Amino acid sequence: MPVQIILRADVDNLGRVGDLVKVKPGFARNFLLPQGLAMMASPSNLKRFELERKKLEAKMAGIRSAAQAEGDKLSGAAVELRVRVGEGDKLYGSVTSAMIAEKLAEQGFDIDKRRILLEAPIRALGDYAVPVKLHQDVKVDVSVRVLREGGMFDEEIAAPAGAASDAGEAEEVAAEPVAEQAE
Repeated sequence: MPVQIILRADVDNLGRVGDLVKVKPGFARNFLLPQGLAMMASPSNLKRFELERKKLEAKMAGIRSAAQAEGDKLSGAAVELRVRVGEGDKLYGSVTSAMIAEKLAEQGFDIDKRRILLEAPIRALGDYAVPVKLHQDVKVDVSVRVLREGGMFDEEIAAPAGAASDAGEAEEVAAEPVAEQAE
């Protein structure tokens, strides 16, 4: 039998500050109430909540604006991951949200891997826009580039840098095996 509670904070997939919601008793007793995210709905608690509503809404607005500021910084971030690749550009393993979170941490962003919303692990080379959910209202895309461990991307392989300047060296190298075979 569900119990009715008043939310004191925004809770993902449940509601916003001040919403009256019904949840299972165990969820309320073991998570929402001890974390201070909710209070039991009773006439006295409703009156008490109305008195502290403005404080809670101001607090949530502050959290929301901080998340928005973090999102503005994060939206310009780019992550470059180097992975081992086999034949046919197949990755050994895959790129996960934990790997992306680790690279973001190296750049100074403290993002939990559960906030990185990969539908499925990345299993191919390329550029990806990966959504990061910083707050219920703030979602930002981070640019992720997956490269070979050797450092070359598909375009770089097709037209290697400095190919024209190395033409003389390439002719010398190509001539050596022919001379050895002639003997």
